[in-house]
Amino acid sequence: MRQIIRALVTDLAEDVYECSDGAQAVAAYATQQPEWVLMDIEMPILDGLTATRQIKQAFPAAHIVIVSNYGDERMRAAAVQAGASHFVLKENLLQLRGILSAPNPEQTV
Repeated sequence: MRQIIRALVTDLAEDVYECSDGAQAVAAYATQQPEWVLMDIEMPILDGLTATRQIKQAFPAAHIVIVSNYGDERMRAAAVQAGASHFVLKENLLQLRGILSAPNPEQTV
């Protein structure tokens, strides 16, 4: 899935960093501070919602898109509560291009 997402967005970013778990994502954000984070919910060590919460607590201006297989309202509400700016189902990955290329990242979860 990460390879598909990378191929989809690589022309929209100067650099693309990949992490295999939520703890790596938090550490990578602290050192790289990218404009956007694309975060899965299910990850080892630290899940994506907890990682999102930690990033937003340390860096309130961070823009995080939850990319998930789970699109029910409970999951969307959890993403909002964690601080995600957007929520995209993996079956709708093309939406990422519009989100990442928008001039003003607004919350639309």
